[in-house]
Amino acid sequence: MTAVYLVDGARTPILKARGRRGPFSSADLATLAGRELLMRSGVSADAIDETILGCVMPSEREANIGRVASLRMGIPEAAPAWTVQRNCASGMQAIDSAMNRIQLGHSDLVMAGGVEAMSRAPVLFSDKYVDFLSSVMAAKTGMAKIKQLLKFRPSLLTPVFALEHGLTDPVVSLNMGQTAEQIAERFSIDRPAMDEFAVQSHLRASAAQETGVYDAEIVPVYDDRGNLLDRDNGVRADSNVEKLSTLKPVFEKPYGKVTAANSSQISDGASWVLLASEKAVQQYDLKPMARLVDVQWAGLDPAEMGLGPAHAIAELLTANQLSIQDIDYWEINEAFAAQVLACIEAMDSQQYCQDVLGLNSALGRLPVDRLNIHGGAVACGHPVGMSGNRIVLHLARTLADKGAKRGIASLCIGGGQGGATLIEML
Repeated sequence: MTAVYLVDGARTPILKARGRRGPFSSADLATLAGRELLMRSGVSADAIDETILGCVMPSEREANIGRVASLRMGIPEAAPAWTVQRNCASGMQAIDSAMNRIQLGHSDLVMAGGVEAMSRAPVLFSDKYVDFLSSVMAAKTGMAKIKQLLKFRPSLLTPVFALEHGLTDPVVSLNMGQTAEQIAERFSIDRPAMDEFAVQSHLRASAAQETGVYDAEIVPVYDDRGNLLDRDNGVRADSNVEKLSTLKPVFEKPYGKVTAANSSQISDGASWVLLASEKAVQQYDLKPMARLVDVQWAGLDPAEMGLGPAHAIAELLTANQLSIQDIDYWEINEAFAAQVLACIEAMDSQQYCQDVLGLNSALGRLPVDRLNIHGGAVACGHPVGMSGNRIVLHLARTLADKGAKRGIASLCIGGGQGGATLIEML
């Protein structure tokens, strides 16, 4: 297969939703990060063959948001641009799709990204109110319209929150937090373990911020009030288990274990990577960060969607004849602390690996000292369309900083799927 290289990447800071619309739309975020990446890479926008952007909930003004962002970044009209959606893995799907386009010889330089402005998730009219408005509009005479208007009831204005529905699986009727509760029960993950994991995520992310680990990938931005935003603003350096233990469960009241603090944050953000063929690397004298080796996808019961990384990692390791010991660093998106901990147990379980994953033996114990070493979504946030892209970018930078060879980035996907990407340093 044609080699595919990750040349460089850039992302916005991840901005925690705080009960109101964030300062940027999805297209704003994607444009800000993408323009910076083009400037950093030294590649002219005219050289980009294609743009692919992952996004779950673009606004009504962002139809085919990949095209909107591409044009706003200054990429020529002649370069096609499109949008992909695979729930939480949309940003990773963009990378996979870009790899395929390069490997098939259709493109040599592709911008692949992911974005989400979750704070701007739509608030909708109910079906009953839509039907009411339709009946008013369909009335032929003034008197007929008045008759229809007299049927109005204030209850018709009850809003429908798209984010709430988007985070609930329509097949099994469970929200994502409830699926985390299920796998926590299956693998006996207790509340203290979840809270300890959450605190670790915050402390690792805080340490990374203070030492400048994220500086190379984050594009500083200014909001509409002139405030500088240059770091993920949901990170809590003062996080501790004592504080977290006082919080009540959110999804399974009153006896659940999953709380707001040991779950990922509702956030806004965008991330891009620039992918290139061997031909483009030579033509533009590029200095790639890493080689993209493989991307694998797996499906499983939607009620246990959080175990998706275990399934996708198993597929990836098997396809590439590798073991856990062959991987230097790992990024697993922290949708929930319970979910990452359950994946660790599942991969180390002989029974689960044999009965569910179809393997001859357990994959082995994931080394936690090489997993999410700079924190994860519990601390930084999880803009759903962005995260799959961000973890691949950050993994590449981690491998480079550590002088390591090989890494895997993986995440669970609402609807019962998992995705995993294998990269190698050059």
